[in-house]
Amino acid sequence: MGGMTLNYTRLGGTGLEVSKLCLGCMSYGVSDRGTHSWTLDEETSRPFIRKALELGINFFDTANVYSDGTSEEIVGRALKDFALREDVVIATKVHGRMRPGPNGAGLSRKSILAEVDNSLRRLGTDYIDLYQIHRWDNHTPIEETMEALHDIVKAGKARYIGASSMFAWQFLKAQHTAEIHGWTKFISMQNHLNLLYREEEREMLPLCDDLGVGVLPWSPLARGRLTRDWDETSARSENDVFGQTLYASTIDADRQIVEQLGKIAAEREVEKAQVALAWVLSKSVVTSPIIGATKPHHLDDAIAALTLTLTPEELTSLEGPYVPHPVLGF
Repeated sequence: MGGMTLNYTRLGGTGLEVSKLCLGCMSYGVSDRGTHSWTLDEETSRPFIRKALELGINFFDTANVYSDGTSEEIVGRALKDFALREDVVIATKVHGRMRPGPNGAGLSRKSILAEVDNSLRRLGTDYIDLYQIHRWDNHTPIEETMEALHDIVKAGKARYIGASSMFAWQFLKAQHTAEIHGWTKFISMQNHLNLLYREEEREMLPLCDDLGVGVLPWSPLARGRLTRDWDETSARSENDVFGQTLYASTIDADRQIVEQLGKIAAEREVEKAQVALAWVLSKSVVTSPIIGATKPHHLDDAIAALTLTLTPEELTSLEGPYVPHPVLGF
């Protein structure tokens, strides 16, 4: 590992040490594979992974479905070249459709056992540190899913398991199912949380706090909306079909939050991204936000946010304009 400038924290109730920032690797992949046309190719991606390691980030999150498996391949090769396997924590996910036809997606035993081996092959590793279900599967009994995940852990293919974006009742049902059968429980929840989407504060965050589950927010900068002036766009925002659906119905309140964010950033003489990420990090239940990096300053801003403490007045002013949002990102 390089600079070791970061502090580390335990993930959930485990002894696993992770950096307080996680590099999200959805941005790295072959652009004409999968649904993310804005991704960076392997040659362009590698310096970001190397820099993250040099800054002390040891936690990397990807998914089988990102760019049709090519994100896992790029991340696996880079980490093999730049780090010792035992020094890094690799997280990936299962659920999304990987091939057409029956059993090409979902959380059935057949699908999970096939996909974990595919992910291991693409990542070029013998084990995954954190294997996460990407979404809930309404078509598979939770007992089937939890037992298959338990068997993967017992087989040594995954060290821990985690979940992502679901209703709190579903997450609790999964944990209860594992508990009553003596199976492996989820140690983490990767969910949608940022200044423009705070619905997880109602149920999921208090539940995770109560259960001792680590929280790994995705999209902490709201797909970049919290990093630039309201009317600015980016190549990704113009081509990100999923992202365009996330914040469409609450524009007036969201604009006020972004404007308030800009005021605080100007007063502090820091980038907007630092303030937005500092807000996420102010939540005590949050373990490690998942940050994207496609420009060199993205990692610098994220590191800077770790030492930016917002005052109670600033937190209140950022949170004040918020209005309830439709449930998004499931």
